[in-house]
Amino acid sequence: MDHTNHVRLSTTELTPEILEGAIVYGADDHKVGKVDHVHGGTGGQAIIDVGGFLGIGAKPVAVSLSDLDFMRDEDGDVHAVTSWTKDQLKEMPEHHH
Repeated sequence: MDHTNHVRLSTTELTPEILEGAIVYGADDHKVGKVDHVHGGTGGQAIIDVGGFLGIGAKPVAVSLSDLDFMRDEDGDVHAVTSWTKDQLKEMPEHHH
């Protein structure tokens, strides 16, 4: 996916209502997970469900919101880009609520 024409979200848009459910694309531009929920404000964390199928068997991992680049595509759908691969995210410790 070419992200060059996608509009970056402003810090005021980094809210759970906007970010939850966003698809996360990794370093290789493949889908690596989905934002399940968000802790804290702008300096908070996104909990990403990695792996699994249709939400079953996914592993939740916590990453800093600053490590994700959130944007809207041409259709207005929010997604994020990170420098991590799916394998790197899977190696992170599991987040427990």
